Parts: sequence; C-alpha cells; structure tokens
Amino acid sequence: MSVSGARREQGAQGARARALAVLHVRSRALAVALLPAAAAVILLAGGSTGHLPGPGWDLARRIVTPVAVLVLLLAAGVALVVARARPAVSPTVPIAEEAAPDLYRMVRDLADRLGVPAPSAIALTPDCDSWLEDRTHPAHAPPPPEDHDDVAHAGRSARRAPAAPVLVIGSPFLWWMRVAELRALLAPVVAGTGPSAHPDIAAARRFVQGLDAAVAVSSAPDRGPVFRAVLAGVGWVARLLLHGSRVHAAEMERGVAAAAAERAKAVDYGLRIVAQEQVGLAYAGWDRLLTRVALPAWRMGRWPARLNAGVVAALTELSRRDRLAEGFASRLGERPACDLLEEPGAVDEATSLLAARLFHGGPAEAGPDWSPVHWGDYPEEVAGRKWRTDAARLHRILDTLRVPLADEETQAPDGPTLARVLTRLTAAPGPHPAPVPAVTAVAPDDDDPAGGTAHSAALAARLTAELAREEAAAAAVPAGPQSAAAPDPDPLRDDRALPLFPLQPPRTGRELLADHITAMVCCAAMDTVGAVPGLDWLDGPTLLVGGARATDLPPQVLTLIEDGDPSGLRSWLTRQGIRPEKPVRLA
Repeated sequence: MSVSGARREQGAQGARARALAVLHVRSRALAVALLPAAAAVILLAGGSTGHLPGPGWDLARRIVTPVAVLVLLLAAGVALVVARARPAVSPTVPIAEEAAPDLYRMVRDLADRLGVPAPSAIALTPDCDSWLEDRTHPAHAPPPPEDHDDVAHAGRSARRAPAAPVLVIGSPFLWWMRVAELRALLAPVVAGTGPSAHPDIAAARRFVQGLDAAVAVSSAPDRGPVFRAVLAGVGWVARLLLHGSRVHAAEMERGVAAAAAERAKAVDYGLRIVAQEQVGLAYAGWDRLLTRVALPAWRMGRWPARLNAGVVAALTELSRRDRLAEGFASRLGERPACDLLEEPGAVDEATSLLAARLFHGGPAEAGPDWSPVHWGDYPEEVAGRKWRTDAARLHRILDTLRVPLADEETQAPDGPTLARVLTRLTAAPGPHPAPVPAVTAVAPDDDDPAGGTAHSAALAARLTAELAREEAAAAAVPAGPQSAAAPDPDPLRDDRALPLFPLQPPRTGRELLADHITAMVCCAAMDTVGAVPGLDWLDGPTLLVGGARATDLPPQVLTLIEDGDPSGLRSWLTRQGIRPEKPVRLA
C-alpha cells in the first residue's frame, strides 16, 4: 500500500473509531433509561415467584415500579422529539439532473475516478463554499414513487446502503471558475461520500444531528407554557448527550476530511492549487458585490436578479485595478463552469433571490414591494431612486429641526435646494432647538461623533430614529406571497429566522448623515449639470459627472460633517459647475 493509501486508511479507521464512540454515548443513554425498568422487572418477578418476600421488598416494588414507568415515558418522549425534529438543512437551490446534465456527468465521473459513491443530488448555495449535506431524514426525503414495483426496488436499495449525501456547490464558483478548476475544487468534497456510506459513521451523524435538532426545537419561542416546560427537559437531556459526544463527533469529522483529502490527491491535485487561489478571489469579489452593490438595492425592496453574473464583472474589474488582467485574459477564454447548466440565467435568478433572503430577509417570491432589478436598470432604479429618497428624508427632517436662519426669506421658494441644506448644517444653534425624541438618544462614541456641529449631531440622531421607524413599519407589514402561505404542519420545526447571515451591523449616525448629504449633492448634480447615476461593480452606486466617476466627493462630505466646514464641498461644487441654489427634484 502506498503512503497516501496508508494515510487515507488511517484517517478512515480513526473516523470509524470515533463514530463508534458516539454510538456508545447513545447506548449508555439507553442503558440508563432501561436500568430502572430492569430493576422493576427483577423486583416484580421476585415477588411473584416468592423469592423476594417481606414488607421491605414490597416497598421497593411500590417505589421502583412507578419510577421505572416515569423514566420510560420520559425516555420515549425524548426519543420521539429527537426522531421527529428535523435537522437543520442549509437553504439551497436544488438543481435537477435535467437542468444540468453536464454537471451531473462531471460529478459522477469524478466520483468514479475517486472510487466513491456519487452524490445523490446537487444543489447551489449563494456563498463561496461547497460541502456534502446529509438529507436522509424522512422530512427531507423526496416523495416515494407511486408505482409499487418502484417502491419495492427503492426499499431494497435503501436497505443495501445509506443514501448518498447532497453535493452543495457555491454558486459564485460556477460563474467565476472554469470547468477544470471546478472539477479540481470539488474533488476533496466528493471524496467525502466514501466515509459517509459507512453505516457506523452515518448512524453517528444521524444521532448527533437529531440531538442538535432537538436542542433547536426546545429553544423555539412560539410555544405554550406546558409545551415549553416539557421541551425544556428534552433540551436538557439533548444538551447533555451532545456534550458527551461533541469531542468524538468533531474527531470523526476530522478523520473523514483527512481521508477524503488523501483520496482526492489522485485527481487534479496540481490544478487544485490554482483553483484554491480562485476561491480567495471569488470570496473577495462576492463580499464586495453583496455589501456595496446588492445591499443598497435590498434595502429599497429590489433584488438584483443576476448576482452571479455580477460577480464575474466585479472580479474582472478587481483584476483590472490590481493589474492582473493580462494573467486572467487567457484563463477567461476557457469554458466557464456555468456552461454546465442548461439555463444559467434562471439558476442565477433563483440563487440571487435566495441570497437576498439569507443575507437581508424578505419574501420567498417577487411581489409589488420586492421586485427584481437587472443590471442595466440598476443605476436609474436603485442609485438614482435611492439618492432622491434620501434627499427627501434629509429635507423633511431638517424642516422639523426648526433651525433659525437670518436669510431664510431670501431662499428660493419654489423647491428644496442644496444651498439651504448647507446653510442649515452650518448655522449657529438657536436658543430653542427642536427636542430630539427619546428613541433617538443614542450615546455617541469616539468613533462616531455624529459630526462637529450641534445640528449635525441632532440631524444624525433624527435620521437614525426615522430609518428605525421606517424599517419597523416595513417589517410589521406582511410582504409578498409568502404571507399567505400555509403554516408548517410540523410543530417541531422553527426555520423562520431570516436573515440567517446579516451582512452588516446597523449603520452609525455619521454614516447615515454622510449618505444623505451625498444623496442631496448627487440630486443637485443630476438636476443642474446633467450628471447621471452609475454602477461601480466594487463600490456600488456612483455619480458620473461628464462621464467620469466622482471619486473625490466623499472626503468633502466628511469634512463638512466632522468639522462643520462647507468650504471644501462648495469648492468642489464650483469646479463641477453645480449650482446649489437651484431647486432639485425629490422622491
């Protein structure tokens, strides 16, 4: 046996040994549950045969028998919850074989070369990761075939071997990576189906997953007091068993991963190094695309329908800025992995909607307040609309602050202007400023002074409170078709907590104020010098003045907020030909 084969066998043996240790925890728990019943049987049998006479043994029988029945009922209840609770399953977009025959063919060929069972299905996740996921729980299994012969055949197959896990692939990989790179990247993942087919490892995983699901069920909030009390006991037992098997389960998974990695070295090992480099690049571009480009659209009730195509544009732009375009030119000429799909556009739209739900929350389907937007419409429908909405909010809150202005009568009466915003922000505080509501009293920290002037601080607090109210009102209204969906018939499940992975913490007052002032400047530029909104693949909405991106605007806005000095911004407006005294159109 080769050195690689010896290492693989050593890792597999270690995984099986740890799996047996996990199963021993289950066996010991069963033994503890049966111990009072065994004692009760002995006492009752001894009494009926006359071997254990006397009042002492009668008292023992009267005490032990009810205790044994109670323990058995509790054990049966715990077992029922563990069996019925559905283990957590990652939200994914399933890919049927008819929708990607080439992808299935590639994965099966890879499994044949590795000498392992092929995955039972393929699904996509809107993230930069790939893994195998066990979905053999009855709640996750597909409906059985209607034909009786097919049912019998399926039953015989299930008895022969455990069902193979589902291969989950990160969707950005399909669009950014080439076919050969994806194949090399998936080799160690697919190799993990070998250990998954071992009965002991499969049983140990099911046991741990069931305990984890039972703990999640016991923590669900929407339960009655009696149900919560019962589930609290179930959760305590499940946590105790999880604590006893945690180390063994972790070591088992390490052994499985080590064995899979050793097995995968025989397939495309050299190309895997190049593929791993692309993983890091894809993750960087995907993160920038989500936080800078998709998040502003999600906050407005729009979701970009081609996120995976956008990541290609973002990574190409990142390569160009980092002067890597020449090295990537030959690579991009190869066949992309998304060509393995029959309809890449439809799959991209499905994963883009799932990404919006996972990272931001929202309905599962498009609706009046949750509609898709294509990249060609993004500048006008997201960037431009966002700026006008923010500018309108800024003017509305400035009016409520009642800042006294000596020259207010000389201002243009026919609409809001940027000049009025700058004047109000830099005016001296009046003797009776408008009070800030209690809900906005957020203590500023050193990193978020909320501006260098009193008006900037008050305005930042008002913006924070206003946005909080708008978000709360939007969350209170059922959105989209999912509000009419039927409730989950299984009470032992709680998977409604979305978003599961929020992208960013709440924005600070200074960030909100900077966004709103920038939005007002952009509106003035669009209405006075014909500037247009644009899309930067790495930075999101951007202002194009004379066809060039206005990269020097943010520093001028920050100077105004932090120092109360508008001279830098006024000079910038003069250089661009923007007239702040002209009225602008708001949302």
